[in-house]
Amino acid sequence: MKVLVADDEPVSRRLLEATLASKGYEVVTAGDGLEAWRVLQDTNAPSLAILDWMMPGMDGVEVCRRVRNATGLKVIYIILLTVKGREHVVEGLQAGADDYITKPFDPAELEARLQVGARVTDLQNKLAERVTELEAALSHVKQLRGLLPMCSYCKKIRNDENYWDQVENYITKHSDAEFSHGICPECYEKFLKPQLRSRQTTPKKKSGQ
Repeated sequence: MKVLVADDEPVSRRLLEATLASKGYEVVTAGDGLEAWRVLQDTNAPSLAILDWMMPGMDGVEVCRRVRNATGLKVIYIILLTVKGREHVVEGLQAGADDYITKPFDPAELEARLQVGARVTDLQNKLAERVTELEAALSHVKQLRGLLPMCSYCKKIRNDENYWDQVENYITKHSDAEFSHGICPECYEKFLKPQLRSRQTTPKKKSGQ
């Protein structure tokens, strides 16, 4: 998975890059907040980002705000890297950071937090894909709301191939709907009940006649 490391301190940035590369991550680096913001706007932006809190041009907190307020960006899990106390971390979380880690960082802790971020982004991406699928299905169902040529007598519908088809067959082909057949009360009284009454009143033939 691709990770952005944004830190204006060259030693800290190289240490982060080497640590993550040794764990199999593809690392993209930025030397300040403005460069980090440009990277995160790219269509091929990393799904994980480690942002130093204090950077020239734009600090990590402001980068978080811009990412969360922007529309059309991919899902990005942001970890703030800070030397500030816990009371200041609240500001970063409120700005849109998902997690934080303090300097000097522990490599095992950093890897564990990145693994959490990877799971979260994977779930969010799967959810987004599911929403897209549902929207496509809804759009497909909406096709049934158009004008459908229907026979006034037998109630068949003229399909896309210009053949007359049963209503339930047409809807089944154009949506995920399935049909079960029954008899409504009105049709029972009008059609089925007279047939049953007729059978009951019809005299039975005697054997041998």
